[in-house]
Amino acid sequence: MPDDSPARATARETIALLTGAAGFTEHRPPSHPLPPDGPLGWAGYDAARERAGTRTGEEESVVYGTGVVGDRACVLLAFEFGFLGGSLGRLTGDRLAAAYELALTRRLPLLALVATGGSRMQEGMVALTQLQRVATASTRLRAAGLPQIAVIRDPTTGGGWATVGAGADVVLALPGAQVGFAGSRVRPADADPHAYSAEGQFAAGQVDAVVPPGELARTLTHWLRALGPHGALPAAPLPRALSAAPLPETGREAVAAARDPRRPRAEAYLADYFGARLPLHGDRCGGADPGLLCGFGLRADGLPVAYVAQCGTPTRPAGYRAAARTIRLADRLGVPVLTLVDTPGAANDAEAERAGAGAAIADAFAAVAEARVPVTTLVIGEGGSGGALALAAPDNTHVTADSYFSVIAPELAAAILKRPPSETGATADQLRLRPQDLLDLGFARSIVS
Repeated sequence: MPDDSPARATARETIALLTGAAGFTEHRPPSHPLPPDGPLGWAGYDAARERAGTRTGEEESVVYGTGVVGDRACVLLAFEFGFLGGSLGRLTGDRLAAAYELALTRRLPLLALVATGGSRMQEGMVALTQLQRVATASTRLRAAGLPQIAVIRDPTTGGGWATVGAGADVVLALPGAQVGFAGSRVRPADADPHAYSAEGQFAAGQVDAVVPPGELARTLTHWLRALGPHGALPAAPLPRALSAAPLPETGREAVAAARDPRRPRAEAYLADYFGARLPLHGDRCGGADPGLLCGFGLRADGLPVAYVAQCGTPTRPAGYRAAARTIRLADRLGVPVLTLVDTPGAANDAEAERAGAGAAIADAFAAVAEARVPVTTLVIGEGGSGGALALAAPDNTHVTADSYFSVIAPELAAAILKRPPSETGATADQLRLRPQDLLDLGFARSIVS
């Protein structure tokens, strides 16, 4: 892939960048020729296709087949933007549907290398309905528990972005790629170009990571290892405690220990737990919560584990939506889940309410409750009310010695009870929020050390 314009490499250059010496075996679907000048009889369409084929050496705008990325077999499909702008026509749809079917039949992950301007106008509605074919094929793959990863190249717009690209389980993008539903010639003249870039889509929570070409093969190898498919996997092992804090004698001491800025936070726990981390970013609704970390990781023994980790800040609606997305993806792929609870509570400002805080928290509760894979929870700091409980596993929650969990913060409880601030400590004791209290109450299964 050329260093000066990595996102504009050809389909086969992009495939070769990932498969290297392992090679790529191309497949082709059965031939169903188009009528002269296509289904609309668009004058000059056959000549345009012929010129595109001569220029690119391709028969259509998509190449697909099987290959090995790192040490993982997968089905690869790559768009050739030089062939009529990587647009989708009926024959493109045949290739896309065949690629998804190949992944389904062989039970392999699907890796889509996308660069497209959207549906081919010379084929009209016949071209547009190929998006429905892709959606149907993608749904079948999802139902079979097989992962879909998209790499967004330059440009990726229109229906190709809204199906093969944004519809994938994991969406990676190359730096500087143009990404958006609206192409450059149809968007508003005064539109902010950053919103249509890989970096802008990442900021808006629509892309999981922007990955330089030189890091793409390694990153995808990790993702393919993490997502599977796998056989039956054990529950996520409990992280070890990263502090030697003694058990608190009072409720006030428990709260103070959990709020101590020197206490180990989620980043430290995840770094200690995983050999490689693969973040999922954003809620796919235009938001991202920097105070909640989601993704998949690989432990030193190779075990994949999905993680959702609060970072000690009030969790925002985008965070809960991202958490639910991560848990449901892990559940579909059969990967165990680890959640790290550490929040004073859900964000409760007006912006959070407008962003659907209640619905987002409810959905996080539902994702944990619905999960068929084992969910393991470690409370590493503050357990603030329902905003923390939404990410806690029923009957499989553990606590550290420098954590607490409470139905409400002791300061708020004292205020509701019309008690003076001097009675906050006594209120904390009444709430029985210390780690040992949580164990006695049956909420926590253990205090980790």
